[in-house]
Order: sequence, then C-alpha cells, then structure tokens
Amino acid sequence: MTLDPALLARLGPLQVRARKVMEGVLTGLHKSPHHGQSVEFSEHKEYAPGDEIKHIDWRAFAKLDKYYVKRFEMETNLRALLVVDASGSMAYGRGSLTKLQYAAICAGALAYLLSRQGDQVGLCIAGDGGATPGVRDFIPFASSPAHVQELLRRLDSETGRGLTYLPQALDFAAEKAGRRALIVVLSDLFDATDSSIPALKMLRSRRHDVLLLQIHDREELDFPFDDPTRFLSMEDDRQIEAQPRQIRESYLAEMRRFLESTRKELARADVEVQQIATDSAPDRVLLELLARREAA
Repeated sequence: MTLDPALLARLGPLQVRARKVMEGVLTGLHKSPHHGQSVEFSEHKEYAPGDEIKHIDWRAFAKLDKYYVKRFEMETNLRALLVVDASGSMAYGRGSLTKLQYAAICAGALAYLLSRQGDQVGLCIAGDGGATPGVRDFIPFASSPAHVQELLRRLDSETGRGLTYLPQALDFAAEKAGRRALIVVLSDLFDATDSSIPALKMLRSRRHDVLLLQIHDREELDFPFDDPTRFLSMEDDRQIEAQPRQIRESYLAEMRRFLESTRKELARADVEVQQIATDSAPDRVLLELLARREAA
C-alpha cells in the first residue's frame, strides 16, 4: 500500500507524515563514491608514486608480482543539504496538500533516511525575512534524532509567501555545503528572474551531487478550468482575467515547453531532475527515485 496525499493530509504533524513516508521507501540512500581510510574495503588500484605505502596489498604482490594499493570507502562521509523553496507560488494547492506541504513531507522523509544511516543533513529555507538575503532559515549539518526533530518542526511551521529567492539561497547553499555534498532542491522552479537554472548548474560545477525535485499541483499541469476566471499572482500584485477555454492550449504548450527545457538543460549539466505532481504518492516517488539512483 502506498500513501496517497489525501491520507497524508489527515495524519497530522509533519513528524508523523514524514515518518510514514520514510517507512515506505528504501532505508539506504547512497553508496558513497568518495574514498578514504576506513574499515570497508572497496577495490585495488595499481601503485603510483605518492600512494601510501602502508596500503600496499602484499598478498596481491606475492601472487602478481606487482604493487597494488587497497582503496577504502568512507563509512560516513555524506553531507546532504535540503533546500526548500518557500516562496508564494509554493503555497498553491487545490488538492490535499499545497506544493510546500508536499515538499516538506519529502524533505522530512529524506532527513529521516539520512539520519538513520548516520549521514549529516542540513536545511535551508529559501525565502524572504531572514538575516541572510534569500535565506529565511538555515539549520546546520548534524545527524542526531533531536536534530531531525528540529528540522521537521521548522518545516512544519513554514508558510509559502513572498517572491522567489531560490538563486540567492543556492549561492548560500554552495558556501555552506563546503566539500562535495548531496544538495536536494525542492521547488516548482517558478522564477521570474530565470536565474534558478544557472544557480543549479553552478552547484554541479562545484562537484556537488545535485537533485531537483520539481513539484507542481495537478491543476498547474492540466489547467482544468472552464468558466471565466481571475488568476492572481501569489508572489506580487499581478492579476489577469481570462477565458480558460481560449488559452488552455497555449498554456499547456508553454507548460510542456517549460518542463521539458528545464529537464534537458539541467540534464546536460548532469543535474538530476524528478518532476512530481502533488497527487502522486510521496513514498512511491521517493522509492523509485532512490532505487534509480542506487542502480546508477
């Protein structure tokens, strides 16, 4: 059984909802590609000047008459930063959950998974009103259960409001992530400045593992409106009255173009994109995503 959004909306606090989703997905998120000294053997490589002599496998030398060095995988070396867009457009939702609530559930489930396997996780809320421009709140990296509870509490209290400050938040994330990290961005990517995609590419150019969960309400994807409608911007004062039947075809064509161009442009930069509708079961979405990443 998968957890549909309507059921999740009735479960109460984010702590309960996120844990339920976490229990429905894989309990392991990653296999670290970074190497260092540890107890878990990874592979051999032929000795080269500068390698640690103490890591030479003398048994391999006795058999092959060549020097080979043991390489090891670090047991706990993943740092993950969850960047959640809390702009006004993320407050939209005509279904069971708003886009921001859906993002919070996914982020909370990932935080549970990361902490459970001993990895460090941090949270960056992209929005106005914080001490740092574009960053409404930041919770540094840690992995304890108490840390995850604080992260969930902060997500549960968040409301979508104001303009999109995602590019500024991603610049901030690049500074805080430091060495190579997994950066998971949860956003609809509605950005009037067109700066979010270059900011995501910047993160990847710094050798971070970047994953975008691009979240939209089903109505944004299907545009099911029929009667004359006044459409209001959720981030500024703009509004427009329109006949939905007259603009549906052009709207849907533009939405398809936006989603496809986003996916292709970020794929060329080696940024993984998962495009999600809020009526999709979060546990099924994350399960398929994590299984695909593990297979890759």
